[in-house]
Amino acid sequence: MRERGLEEAIKAVGGVGALARALGISQPSVSSWSRVPPERVIAVEKISGVGRHVLRPDIYPESRSSIAVAMEAAQDRSAGVDEMDRLRSAEYGLLALLLFRVPTADVLGRVAALKGDVSPLGMAHLALAKAASEASVEAVNREFFDLFVGVGRGELLPYASYYLTGFLHERPLAAVRQSFVDLAIIRDDDSREPEDHIALLFDVMANLAVREIGQGYETEKAFFEAHLKPWAGRFFADLESMTNRPFYAAVGAVGRLFVAIEDEAFSFDA
Repeated sequence: MRERGLEEAIKAVGGVGALARALGISQPSVSSWSRVPPERVIAVEKISGVGRHVLRPDIYPESRSSIAVAMEAAQDRSAGVDEMDRLRSAEYGLLALLLFRVPTADVLGRVAALKGDVSPLGMAHLALAKAASEASVEAVNREFFDLFVGVGRGELLPYASYYLTGFLHERPLAAVRQSFVDLAIIRDDDSREPEDHIALLFDVMANLAVREIGQGYETEKAFFEAHLKPWAGRFFADLESMTNRPFYAAVGAVGRLFVAIEDEAFSFDA
Protein backbone atom coordinates (compact mmCIF):
# COMPACT_ATOMS: atom_id res chain seq x y z
CA MET A 1 0.00 0.00 0.00
CA ARG A 2 1.37 3.41 -0.97
CA GLU A 3 1.87 6.16 1.57
CA ARG A 4 -0.14 9.37 1.17
CA GLY A 5 2.77 11.45 -0.07
CA LEU A 6 3.58 9.10 -2.91
CA GLU A 7 -0.11 8.88 -3.86
CA GLU A 8 -0.33 12.66 -4.02
CA ALA A 9 2.78 12.89 -6.20
CA ILE A 10 1.48 10.25 -8.63
CA LYS A 11 -1.88 11.98 -8.85
CA ALA A 12 -0.27 15.40 -9.37
CA VAL A 13 1.78 14.31 -12.41
CA GLY A 14 -0.92 12.15 -13.99
CA GLY A 15 0.00 8.59 -13.11
CA VAL A 16 2.80 6.17 -12.30
CA GLY A 17 4.06 6.15 -15.88
CA ALA A 18 4.31 9.94 -16.03
CA LEU A 19 6.25 10.07 -12.77
CA ALA A 20 8.62 7.34 -13.94
CA ARG A 21 9.27 9.11 -17.26
CA ALA A 22 9.93 12.41 -15.52
CA LEU A 23 12.40 10.70 -13.18
CA GLY A 24 14.05 8.81 -16.04
CA ILE A 25 13.46 5.38 -14.51
CA SER A 26 11.27 2.40 -15.39
CA GLN A 27 7.56 2.29 -14.57
CA PRO A 28 7.90 -1.01 -12.64
CA SER A 29 10.45 0.65 -10.38
CA VAL A 30 7.96 3.34 -9.34
CA SER A 31 5.13 0.79 -9.15
CA SER A 32 7.11 -1.15 -6.57
CA TRP A 33 7.44 1.80 -4.20
CA SER A 34 5.35 1.98 -1.07
CA ARG A 35 6.86 5.40 -0.34
CA VAL A 36 9.34 7.69 -2.06
CA PRO A 37 12.94 6.52 -1.55
CA PRO A 38 15.08 9.05 0.33
CA GLU A 39 17.36 9.67 -2.64
CA ARG A 40 14.34 10.51 -4.84
CA VAL A 41 12.49 12.88 -2.52
CA ILE A 42 13.91 16.15 -3.86
CA ALA A 43 13.43 15.12 -7.49
CA VAL A 44 9.84 14.02 -6.88
CA GLU A 45 9.11 17.27 -5.03
CA LYS A 46 10.36 19.28 -7.99
CA ILE A 47 8.43 17.21 -10.53
CA SER A 48 5.14 16.96 -8.67
CA GLY A 49 5.07 20.05 -6.50
CA VAL A 50 4.24 17.91 -3.46
CA GLY A 51 6.38 19.11 -0.55
CA ARG A 52 9.10 16.94 0.88
CA HIS A 53 7.44 17.13 4.29
CA VAL A 54 4.41 15.41 2.70
CA LEU A 55 6.43 12.92 0.66
CA ARG A 56 8.58 11.79 3.59
CA PRO A 57 7.53 13.38 6.88
CA ASP A 58 9.81 10.96 8.70
CA ILE A 59 12.83 12.58 7.04
CA TYR A 60 11.55 16.14 6.52
CA PRO A 61 9.22 17.00 9.42
CA GLU A 62 7.39 20.33 9.10
CA SER A 63 7.12 21.94 12.50
CA ARG A 64 5.81 25.23 11.16
CA SER A 65 4.15 26.40 7.99
CA SER A 66 6.78 27.62 5.51
CA ILE A 67 4.34 30.33 4.47
CA ALA A 68 4.03 31.56 8.03
CA VAL A 69 7.81 31.67 8.38
CA ALA A 70 8.13 33.61 5.12
CA MET A 71 5.46 36.09 6.16
CA GLU A 72 7.10 36.69 9.53
CA ALA A 73 10.46 37.24 7.83
CA ALA A 74 8.89 39.74 5.45
CA GLN A 75 7.29 41.61 8.36
CA ASP A 76 10.63 41.80 10.13
CA ARG A 77 12.37 43.11 7.01
CA SER A 78 9.70 45.71 6.31
CA ALA A 79 9.80 47.37 9.72
CA GLY A 80 10.69 51.02 9.19
CA VAL A 81 10.54 50.70 5.38
CA ASP A 82 8.41 52.97 3.22
CA GLU A 83 4.90 51.56 2.76
CA MET A 84 5.18 51.54 -1.04
CA ASP A 85 8.44 49.59 -0.92
CA ARG A 86 6.87 47.14 1.53
CA LEU A 87 4.01 46.55 -0.91
CA ARG A 88 6.42 46.20 -3.81
CA SER A 89 8.40 43.64 -1.84
CA ALA A 90 5.21 41.69 -1.11
CA GLU A 91 4.31 41.70 -4.83
CA TYR A 92 7.72 40.40 -5.81
CA GLY A 93 7.55 37.80 -3.06
CA LEU A 94 4.09 36.57 -4.08
CA LEU A 95 5.10 36.11 -7.71
CA ALA A 96 8.35 34.40 -6.69
CA LEU A 97 6.42 31.99 -4.49
CA LEU A 98 3.91 31.07 -7.20
CA LEU A 99 6.59 30.57 -9.85
CA PHE A 100 9.10 28.55 -7.85
CA ARG A 101 6.96 25.65 -6.66
CA VAL A 102 3.39 24.41 -6.79
CA PRO A 103 1.11 26.38 -4.44
CA THR A 104 -0.29 24.46 -1.50
CA ALA A 105 -3.93 24.65 -0.49
CA ASP A 106 -2.92 27.25 2.12
CA VAL A 107 -1.21 29.43 -0.48
CA LEU A 108 -4.17 29.17 -2.86
CA GLY A 109 -6.45 30.23 -0.04
CA ARG A 110 -4.33 33.30 0.63
CA VAL A 111 -4.23 34.18 -3.07
CA ALA A 112 -8.01 33.81 -3.25
CA ALA A 113 -8.25 36.47 -0.54
CA LEU A 114 -6.33 39.08 -2.55
CA LYS A 115 -8.00 42.47 -2.83
CA GLY A 116 -7.97 44.86 -5.76
CA ASP A 117 -9.14 48.21 -7.05
CA VAL A 118 -10.09 49.73 -10.41
CA SER A 119 -6.48 50.12 -11.59
CA PRO A 120 -5.22 47.57 -14.17
CA LEU A 121 -3.02 45.86 -11.58
CA GLY A 122 -5.84 45.89 -9.03
CA MET A 123 -8.18 44.27 -11.52
CA ALA A 124 -5.49 41.67 -12.32
CA HIS A 125 -5.27 40.91 -8.59
CA LEU A 126 -9.01 40.33 -8.48
CA ALA A 127 -8.82 38.05 -11.53
CA LEU A 128 -6.01 36.08 -9.89
CA ALA A 129 -8.01 35.79 -6.67
CA LYS A 130 -10.98 34.49 -8.67
CA ALA A 131 -8.79 31.96 -10.51
CA ALA A 132 -7.39 30.74 -7.18
CA SER A 133 -10.85 30.40 -5.64
CA GLU A 134 -12.04 28.34 -8.61
CA ALA A 135 -8.98 26.09 -8.92
CA SER A 136 -8.26 22.87 -7.10
CA VAL A 137 -4.80 22.04 -5.80
CA GLU A 138 -4.67 19.15 -8.27
CA ALA A 139 -5.50 21.40 -11.23
CA VAL A 140 -2.85 23.94 -10.27
CA ASN A 141 -0.35 21.10 -9.76
CA ARG A 142 -1.03 19.97 -13.32
CA GLU A 143 -0.68 23.51 -14.69
CA PHE A 144 2.65 23.98 -12.92
CA PHE A 145 3.94 20.61 -14.09
CA ASP A 146 2.96 21.18 -17.71
CA LEU A 147 4.31 24.73 -17.81
CA PHE A 148 7.58 24.47 -15.93
CA VAL A 149 8.54 20.80 -15.57
CA GLY A 150 6.95 18.60 -18.21
CA VAL A 151 8.06 15.22 -19.42
CA GLY A 152 11.50 16.20 -20.63
CA ARG A 153 10.79 19.95 -20.70
CA GLY A 154 7.99 22.29 -19.73
CA GLU A 155 6.07 24.60 -22.04
CA LEU A 156 7.89 27.68 -20.72
CA LEU A 157 11.50 28.04 -19.62
CA PRO A 158 11.58 30.80 -16.96
CA TYR A 159 15.26 31.64 -17.28
CA ALA A 160 17.03 34.81 -18.35
CA SER A 161 19.56 32.85 -20.40
CA TYR A 162 16.87 31.17 -22.47
CA TYR A 163 14.89 34.34 -23.14
CA LEU A 164 17.96 36.39 -24.03
CA THR A 165 20.04 33.83 -25.96
CA GLY A 166 17.77 30.90 -26.77
CA PHE A 167 19.94 28.59 -24.67
CA LEU A 168 20.34 27.70 -21.01
CA HIS A 169 23.40 28.40 -18.86
CA GLU A 170 24.70 31.22 -21.03
CA ARG A 171 26.19 34.65 -20.22
CA PRO A 172 23.05 36.04 -18.56
CA LEU A 173 23.35 33.31 -15.92
CA ALA A 174 27.01 34.16 -15.34
CA ALA A 175 26.04 37.82 -14.90
CA VAL A 176 23.37 36.92 -12.34
CA ARG A 177 25.82 34.75 -10.43
CA GLN A 178 28.28 37.64 -10.28
CA SER A 179 25.53 39.87 -8.88
CA PHE A 180 24.79 37.23 -6.25
CA VAL A 181 28.46 37.33 -5.25
CA ASP A 182 28.47 41.14 -5.18
CA LEU A 183 25.37 41.17 -2.97
CA ALA A 184 26.74 38.39 -0.73
CA ILE A 185 23.72 36.21 -1.47
CA ILE A 186 24.04 32.60 -0.35
CA ARG A 187 21.26 30.33 -1.56
CA ASP A 188 19.54 28.02 0.91
CA ASP A 189 16.57 26.77 -1.15
CA ASP A 190 18.08 23.28 -1.74
CA SER A 191 17.06 23.35 -5.39
CA ARG A 192 19.16 22.90 -8.48
CA GLU A 193 17.49 25.74 -10.34
CA PRO A 194 19.95 28.12 -12.03
CA GLU A 195 20.14 31.53 -10.44
CA ASP A 196 18.57 33.21 -13.48
CA HIS A 197 15.20 31.56 -12.76
CA ILE A 198 12.54 34.31 -12.68
CA ALA A 199 11.43 33.33 -9.16
CA LEU A 200 14.93 33.61 -7.72
CA LEU A 201 15.42 37.00 -9.35
CA PHE A 202 12.09 38.20 -7.96
CA ASP A 203 13.06 36.94 -4.52
CA VAL A 204 16.20 39.08 -4.71
CA MET A 205 14.12 42.09 -5.71
CA ALA A 206 11.78 41.46 -2.76
CA ASN A 207 14.77 41.69 -0.44
CA LEU A 208 16.26 44.70 -2.22
CA ALA A 209 12.94 46.58 -1.98
CA VAL A 210 12.95 46.41 1.82
CA ARG A 211 16.71 47.05 2.05
CA GLU A 212 17.46 43.63 3.50
CA ILE A 213 20.37 43.44 1.07
CA GLY A 214 22.15 45.91 -1.20
CA GLN A 215 23.00 49.57 -0.79
CA GLY A 216 19.59 51.11 -1.40
CA TYR A 217 17.76 52.36 -4.45
CA GLU A 218 20.71 52.39 -6.86
CA THR A 219 21.48 48.73 -6.17
CA GLU A 220 17.84 47.82 -6.63
CA LYS A 221 17.54 49.72 -9.89
CA ALA A 222 20.78 48.26 -11.26
CA PHE A 223 19.69 44.69 -10.50
CA PHE A 224 16.28 45.18 -12.12
CA GLU A 225 17.67 46.80 -15.24
CA ALA A 226 20.44 44.23 -15.67
CA HIS A 227 18.57 41.03 -14.94
CA LEU A 228 14.81 41.60 -15.34
CA LYS A 229 14.05 44.53 -17.63
CA PRO A 230 15.39 42.85 -20.81
CA TRP A 231 13.10 39.81 -20.63
CA ALA A 232 10.72 39.52 -17.66
CA GLY A 233 7.88 41.36 -19.42
CA ARG A 234 8.07 38.94 -22.35
CA PHE A 235 8.06 35.94 -20.05
CA PHE A 236 4.94 37.13 -18.23
CA ALA A 237 3.23 37.96 -21.53
CA ASP A 238 3.94 34.41 -22.70
CA LEU A 239 2.57 33.05 -19.43
CA GLU A 240 -0.54 35.21 -19.71
CA SER A 241 -1.17 33.83 -23.21
CA MET A 242 -1.49 30.29 -21.82
CA THR A 243 -5.27 30.51 -21.64
CA ASN A 244 -5.57 26.74 -21.24
CA ARG A 245 -3.72 27.19 -17.91
CA PRO A 246 -6.18 29.64 -16.29
CA PHE A 247 -4.50 30.02 -12.90
CA TYR A 248 -1.04 30.70 -14.28
CA ALA A 249 -2.42 32.85 -17.09
CA ALA A 250 -3.79 35.07 -14.31
CA VAL A 251 -0.36 35.02 -12.62
CA GLY A 252 1.11 36.11 -15.95
CA ALA A 253 -1.23 39.09 -16.19
CA VAL A 254 -0.26 40.28 -12.71
CA GLY A 255 3.43 39.83 -13.47
CA ARG A 256 3.25 41.63 -16.83
CA LEU A 257 1.54 44.67 -15.35
CA PHE A 258 3.77 44.78 -12.28
CA VAL A 259 6.99 44.59 -14.31
CA ALA A 260 5.73 47.39 -16.56
CA ILE A 261 5.02 49.57 -13.50
CA GLU A 262 8.46 48.84 -12.07
CA ASP A 263 10.14 49.59 -15.40
CA GLU A 264 8.35 52.94 -15.66
CA ALA A 265 9.20 53.86 -12.07
CA PHE A 266 12.89 53.09 -12.48
CA SER A 267 12.97 55.09 -15.72
CA PHE A 268 11.86 58.36 -14.08
CA ASP A 269 15.39 59.36 -13.11
CA ALA A 270 16.99 58.13 -16.33
